[in-house]
Amino acid sequence: MSAPRAGRVRKSGVAAVAMLALAVLGSGVAVVYVKYLTRLEFGVLQQVRAERDDLDVEWGRLQIEEAALTSHTRVEENARRKLDMYLPQGGEVRVVEVTVSGGPADAR
Repeated sequence: MSAPRAGRVRKSGVAAVAMLALAVLGSGVAVVYVKYLTRLEFGVLQQVRAERDDLDVEWGRLQIEEAALTSHTRVEENARRKLDMYLPQGGEVRVVEVTVSGGPADAR
């Protein structure tokens, strides 16, 4: 090989090695940055999960409270005490029949 050609091969080899070194360095920095972002997002995820768990506990408590407040005995007790309501006696019950006029049956 002649000296000028050997110099060109050596320069292109050095340039290729330098480019590969920069690519490796760049990908290493990118990996570190992505790992950092992943840790940040994982922290947010943990925070949101804790918030969800707190809301689930609150929802369960509210469902229990609703069941207690809407029980039949409680509703009946409030109706008697606060509204002076009572079960009607047999003679106090009235049956009302409702007929619908103007419907398809009347068109015949």
